[in-house]
Amino acid sequence: MALKEIKKAAVLGAGVMGATIAAHLANAGIPVLLLDIVPNSLTPEEEKKGLILDSPEVRNRLANNGKDELLKQKLNPLYRKSYIDRITTGNFEDHIGQLRDVDWVIEVIIENMAIKKKLFKEVEENWIEGTIVSSNTSGLSINEMVADNSPEFRRHFLGTHFFNPPRYMKLLELIPSKDTSPETLEFMHRFCERVLGKGVVYAKDTPNFIANRIGTYAMLYTIKLMQENQMSIEAVDTITGPPMGHPKSASFRTLDMVGIDTFYHVANTVYNQSNDPEEKAVFKIPDLLQKMVDNHMLGEKSKQGFYKKVKGESGSEIHALDYNKLEYRPREKPRFDILSKTKQAGLKKGYKMLVESDDQAGRFAWDMTKKLLIYSANLIPEIADDIINVDRAMRWGFNWKLGPFETWDTIGVKESVERMKSEGEDIPVNVEEMLEKGFENFYREDEQGTLFFYDFNDKDYKAVPISPEVISLPTLKKNNRLIMGNDDGSLVDLGDGICCLEQHSPRQALSPQFWEFIHEAVEEAETNYAGMVVANQETNFCVGANVALMLMAAQSGDWDMIDQTARRLQDGLMAMKYASVPVVTAPHQMTLGGGLEVALHGDRMHAAAETYMGLVEVGMGLLPGGGGNKEYLIRFTEGLKDGVKVDRLPFVQKAFEAIAMATVATSAAHAKELGFMRPTDKITINQDHLIHDAKNSALAMHLEGYVPPEPKMIQVLGEYGLATFKVGVQNMLWGGYITEHEQKIANEIAFVLCGGNIRPHSLVSEQYLLDLEREAFLRLLGEEKTQERINHFLSTGKPLRN
Repeated sequence: MALKEIKKAAVLGAGVMGATIAAHLANAGIPVLLLDIVPNSLTPEEEKKGLILDSPEVRNRLANNGKDELLKQKLNPLYRKSYIDRITTGNFEDHIGQLRDVDWVIEVIIENMAIKKKLFKEVEENWIEGTIVSSNTSGLSINEMVADNSPEFRRHFLGTHFFNPPRYMKLLELIPSKDTSPETLEFMHRFCERVLGKGVVYAKDTPNFIANRIGTYAMLYTIKLMQENQMSIEAVDTITGPPMGHPKSASFRTLDMVGIDTFYHVANTVYNQSNDPEEKAVFKIPDLLQKMVDNHMLGEKSKQGFYKKVKGESGSEIHALDYNKLEYRPREKPRFDILSKTKQAGLKKGYKMLVESDDQAGRFAWDMTKKLLIYSANLIPEIADDIINVDRAMRWGFNWKLGPFETWDTIGVKESVERMKSEGEDIPVNVEEMLEKGFENFYREDEQGTLFFYDFNDKDYKAVPISPEVISLPTLKKNNRLIMGNDDGSLVDLGDGICCLEQHSPRQALSPQFWEFIHEAVEEAETNYAGMVVANQETNFCVGANVALMLMAAQSGDWDMIDQTARRLQDGLMAMKYASVPVVTAPHQMTLGGGLEVALHGDRMHAAAETYMGLVEVGMGLLPGGGGNKEYLIRFTEGLKDGVKVDRLPFVQKAFEAIAMATVATSAAHAKELGFMRPTDKITINQDHLIHDAKNSALAMHLEGYVPPEPKMIQVLGEYGLATFKVGVQNMLWGGYITEHEQKIANEIAFVLCGGNIRPHSLVSEQYLLDLEREAFLRLLGEEKTQERINHFLSTGKPLRN
């Protein structure tokens, strides 16, 4: 069968989920038609305007509102505000004929089977063969909703369950119907993974599919355990968050964010469709949730749920729900001794310590864990064919660090099963069979780093499927691809003549050891390789320099050492910039301060779409000291031709404002808008593919006959620009917008960006600007108020304005 390349899509339903799915398609560069129903009455505002029901503005109101709300959401669903123009609105009656012009139709309307079936009949009347059609239902039957459609339509139909919010949540569950063609399923897998950046799992057409089925069970059982043990909401959240590999929002803070009414609906879906009495009992809505829904205690959307923000004498404070009285009280801060020990041990060792502990936290975690593991194993092959799809669904959909079967391996399969049996639990047959065969782990890794999983169907191990675009640095190292390294950095052979400079210092903070390693890596790349990528696979690319080390050196008065160390960083980054081979930096997630300075010194930046970059040193009372001011200035002025009279002040001012205000880009696309990235820099939506794509960028530059850049002189504003900036900064101080210390910091930034107190339009070298930058950095580091800022941040994790 011939499937159409997806160049345009339609989203049917402009509620929060429909609109944000449309936004993410727009993020991927796909024009979207967003449709909804035609209203049957006018709003007061429409009546005042003299509009009638036939007015296009009225008929498209719901779709227009959905689109407009995208720019008001706290979590921005768009990489860049201008991408909203890729969304066109309309309604089901006037514009459904336009479905003939799209390549993918996604239904995101109310969870009502009769309404969905009626809509899909209308869709087919305007459907062109080759167009894929899908439903974003969170749990209704995929087969039933198109039972009345033609066989050919059903071959192009499947479930595509996005998780909310679509931009940020990695999981996408693909649910084939019994008629979905293999070509359709495979095409959508590749498209959603590569173009939309999703982590794709295959789910069966069962109530709530994979993640919501297991996640809802876990939440309902958590409530049951909490009430049985009469534990507070805060005590449970203290246990079920990071100690168990779950987000900081843990259980009840997460429910407040999701919406208790939404969770209520999801739980009811399984309850109404389950034929298993034991499962039905678990999914029965607890009286507590019923009372909360009845009292409009729905979480964040109603400003009260399990937690509530109230105004106290010292400002806003968080109160927690006393579920026995259904009243709010000041939040407690429960302490469990075992949790301080598990935190030091790390997640895997800590989790095992926790469930083996005999205190209240340990008993709760064990009871919760054993039921979750048993339930998950019993659902295979009902909800998914294998443990891979289950584990990935829970990691990508609920942000768990470990899926159920990864958790089981962590606590020990054999010993935990023995304990479960001793407590009267029925062990799933598939797990018993695995143990009987002498297999005691769900996952195995061979000496080459290849990961295998136990397949319940074949009763043996299979290699974990991995997309060809995924490059694993740890796996490469296990295959003798480590070229050289130290505690803070490694140089890894990616193949095809490209190497990767990897930073892995504690907390991804730049250290002097890594700065030194940059020099060694560049020399090796120039000698033996065709190009170099700068990347890592930690949580963040780099959160900046290790300010604790700098503070200690400053307080001990070792200024020569600080100056020498800063010079080595500057020299290393300049060596990267002017290397004889192409250097591609590949930032992801937090890329701040010194991390961004590293990223700025490549020939090309190839960033993950979710990269949050900025020169934020002002928060520490400093300015960038590794060449960040210089590189940012170059990006704003390099397009200005020599000899052409252009006022450079507005361009330099943009750089000044971003550095002085510690502006952070909220995406890689936004980073281009702010000038951190050049128009020629590249973006990869799927972060798992980032190193692969960056490698290809470096390889392409090499194959095209790479020639390193030549150093150029930089025209600066000099004393004219410096005076202008100082006047503006003084006005900010008089207006009460900044403190005197912030005035000092801003003036130092202006001094560097303007090239100091020299003649206007002077030409200076990069090294001249680097020297100014380093000297200003040292001056600010010696300031008492700067040291107060650093101390405060190190002790509280929050910035200080002094």
